[in-house]
Amino acid sequence: MEPARTIVQPEPAAESGDENPFEAMMRRFDRAAELLNLDRGLYKLLRHPEKQVITSIPVMMDNGEVEVFTGYRVLYNTSRGPAKGGIRFDLNVTLEEVTALAAWMTWKCAVVNIPFGGAKGGVVCDPDRLSTGELERLTRRYTASILEILGPESDVPAPDVGTNEQVMAWVMDTYSMHKRHTMTAVVTGKPVALGGSLGRREATGRGVSIVVKEALRELGMPLHGTRVAVQGFGNVGSVAARLLAQEGLTVVAVSDKSGGIYNPHGIYIDEALEYVRRNKYLEGFPHGEPITNEELLELDVDVLVPAALENVITRRNAPRIKAKIIAEGANGPTTASADEILESKGVFVIPDILANAGGVTVSYFEWVQNREGYFWSEDVVNSRLREVMIQAFNNVLQYSRLHRVNMRTAAYMLSIDRVAAVHRMRGIYA
Repeated sequence: MEPARTIVQPEPAAESGDENPFEAMMRRFDRAAELLNLDRGLYKLLRHPEKQVITSIPVMMDNGEVEVFTGYRVLYNTSRGPAKGGIRFDLNVTLEEVTALAAWMTWKCAVVNIPFGGAKGGVVCDPDRLSTGELERLTRRYTASILEILGPESDVPAPDVGTNEQVMAWVMDTYSMHKRHTMTAVVTGKPVALGGSLGRREATGRGVSIVVKEALRELGMPLHGTRVAVQGFGNVGSVAARLLAQEGLTVVAVSDKSGGIYNPHGIYIDEALEYVRRNKYLEGFPHGEPITNEELLELDVDVLVPAALENVITRRNAPRIKAKIIAEGANGPTTASADEILESKGVFVIPDILANAGGVTVSYFEWVQNREGYFWSEDVVNSRLREVMIQAFNNVLQYSRLHRVNMRTAAYMLSIDRVAAVHRMRGIYA
């Protein structure tokens, strides 16, 4: 087996602007570090990932030919505990993207104060064009190639774009076979029958709905009659839309990759979910008028939930955003240059590292349950998720008031402060 190649303290790619996710994230990091007056040594330490792994993944395809895929795993910071972060299978995976997402995971875990560091992984491939057998062989070889960094005490992956419960089951089985005993705690997001947690699949969307309600309370806005638009009708967006509608908010627009649907009187989310179940996409849903994903972002609504792609709110369309609250269900939906525009307009932005932290929080619950060998009811999972998200929201809000900064800067300041505090206590091993 070809060994993985480890790169120590790499420099990010020299791209500039909003299109480079690592640099966009680091602009926010730099601002928070400056406001915290972060020690220069800690600043340099936290600006670099601990480890980047690049590995070649040879796979025997169904036609008998061998294809070689490229895989990545980045451990950004593990000072607070094992690295935590998803594995994505996507043609657009790059080292820069994976590094940015691993950094985001570091700050996200610190914001909700769970004892994990940040990681991310990915394989450059199109999972839709691979058979089940090819996906399994790809997953197992990728897992074997990064085996030395995986483990319940070192690096705990989870599903992400293009992966799911089945992929996590293959990761767990491959790791367990090499260790010669079953290790359920090595991954989260597994099938419930293999040690997965109840409530995990809905956790990210549920977390979004919780912080939206907290923001409405903070701004003195009612639940009933508040209008919501949700970009992205996948696992995160559809759950958030359904739960917000159940709370009395009016979801007037939803969208997926096929486009969007707008109905000023409100969309019945259960009907939309059933339509997508039968037809795969929202296109053609009869109870509303079609709109584009771009038009959805600029609707006259109270709450906007971008839960699809990165970089959809930019300096070009930010001046036309009408929502009073933006809850970032996706990672990085707002570019750094759009932040200032939204702040000048008085938009209350609940940043991604807070708004979509429900998934990693319940992943933590799953890891705890695996290690305890005792599993909680879904009501207990949801109740504990609510406690964590509300506490995190209030902590960020307090930081925002104390330092007179927006919620995104406050979230970065809080998370960086927590990670830096651990490094100060542990010291630098040199």
